[in-house]
Amino acid sequence: MEQKDIDRIIEMAWEDRTPFEAINSQFGFTEADVITLMRRELIRSSFNLWRKRVHSGVSQKHAEKRNPEINRFKCSSQRNISMNKISKP
Repeated sequence: MEQKDIDRIIEMAWEDRTPFEAINSQFGFTEADVITLMRRELIRSSFNLWRKRVHSGVSQKHAEKRNPEINRFKCSSQRNISMNKISKP
């Protein structure tokens, strides 16, 4: 896997609105795979902060626990992303 893909997975994992299901559909990584990747790529204290945030209730990382009114993974003003490439306007 290329470093840019790893960086994008980490970025998506840190985003509160991006559920694990979105990471899975784009990269084929399960929640367990993301946890393993984050543990390997982040320093210990950053990994601990991330895990605490995911389980704090602030994060919407699990689609089944999300408010049903949230039906997108990104801000409505964010440019479209297709196959991990930002679309040109």
